[in-house]
Amino acid sequence: MPIIHPNWDRAAANMVDGYSLEMTAKDVDSLRAAAPALRPETPVAVTFLPGEEFKARIAATRLVRDLGFEPMPHFSARRIQSAGEFEDYLSAAVAEAGVKRCFVIAGDPSEPEGPFFDSSALISSGAFERAGITAIGIGGHPEGHPNMSRQQCWDVLQDKVADIESRGMAPLIVTQFVFDADAVLDWLADLRARGIGAPVRIGVPGPAGIKTLLRFAARCGVGASASVLAKYGISITQLFGSAGPDKLVDTFARKLGPQHGRVRLHFYPFGGLEKTVAWINDYDRAH
Repeated sequence: MPIIHPNWDRAAANMVDGYSLEMTAKDVDSLRAAAPALRPETPVAVTFLPGEEFKARIAATRLVRDLGFEPMPHFSARRIQSAGEFEDYLSAAVAEAGVKRCFVIAGDPSEPEGPFFDSSALISSGAFERAGITAIGIGGHPEGHPNMSRQQCWDVLQDKVADIESRGMAPLIVTQFVFDADAVLDWLADLRARGIGAPVRIGVPGPAGIKTLLRFAARCGVGASASVLAKYGISITQLFGSAGPDKLVDTFARKLGPQHGRVRLHFYPFGGLEKTVAWINDYDRAH
């Protein structure tokens, strides 16, 4: 089973080649509806949100596999209440959905609900390689992190990449969703200059209501200044209606080069999974 999309090293016909998607456990009906329009083996990440039951996440992960896509369940370190819960969830994901890749994050709580303070603690446990996981996704923060300096972000990222590789797995960096293509391009060039060659998936918001996009931006610490939003195609004086990532993706298509390394897009469907898949396919046909 491939760890990354087979076309990572080929110049893409357009920017949506090899894209991935994100869903929650509540999106199972939307995934079923969108499945005929999705490409086979599309990577689909299943989030780890508060208030969701263990069984619901596993059911969503299993559905991703059953529909012919590649599941990538999230593990939110600070929300995991015990080592046993972590092992049980990982074992179930592997046994029931054939999971080969996982995504690890620290999570929103300021204090852990169990023994794991951050994603590094999950990685260093050794559980993933013991379970046969071949790739680990970790977060990237092109616009900075609300609780870490930029240098700390780089130090943590480099340590995680090294630890994952030392355990015989492949690191994959997935960024938070972004509005500012130029900031991402600068970050990618810096990433490669620092010797980090791991493939990157750039987080792209799917088409959604402008107020919804701004609400998620505020929650996630994403830069949303008036000048950045204008480049994305949003005016802060006109907050009604919706906006899509056309300008953002077009900028990546024009400006991404060899100095940025292996890059693909990861879509956050804030406006709905079906709507995001429809936008992707429309963009694909147009390019």
